[in-house]
Amino acid sequence: MPNAKVLSEKQAIVASLTEKLQSAAAGVLVDYKGITVAEDTALRVELRKNNVEYAVVKNTLLRFAVDNVGMNELDGLLNGTTALAICKDDPVAPARIVADFAKKLQDKFEIKGGFMDGKVIPMETINALAAIPALPVLQAQVLGTMLAPISGLACVLKQIAEKQGAPAEEAAAEAPAAE
Repeated sequence: MPNAKVLSEKQAIVASLTEKLQSAAAGVLVDYKGITVAEDTALRVELRKNNVEYAVVKNTLLRFAVDNVGMNELDGLLNGTTALAICKDDPVAPARIVADFAKKLQDKFEIKGGFMDGKVIPMETINALAAIPALPVLQAQVLGTMLAPISGLACVLKQIAEKQGAPAEEAAAEAPAAE
């Protein structure tokens, strides 16, 4: 039986994990066997840029936290090496970034499962989320779509003005020559 100090530390870790899982918009569980320090560092840098929290966690402690928030379906995935990537504000970011690294690192890095808004989601949903572009890209696409009709109208008006202005310019250019 662990001593009281160790037990209280583990309970604090479980409480912290439980709170993070409850407040997260989405998250993914990752099996990270065999990645190098450089690959892990690159992954962590990319995750930090996108406000995604990433940590290697003990399966037993995460199992208690997962059970506390009612996502017992994840219990079967908590074996081997496990890391948790969660984000509070962007539900797409963890899946997108981790899936990109899983493609790059193939056999070394694999998504085990995930959740969104307190519910476990299937791998098909995780893969669909991973295919969605980053939020700034989506915003730019929407803005471009909204500006396209206005830009088209401006181009047409400019061409009409140039066509109507061309005869007047030619006449003005010929007038001084006639004098």
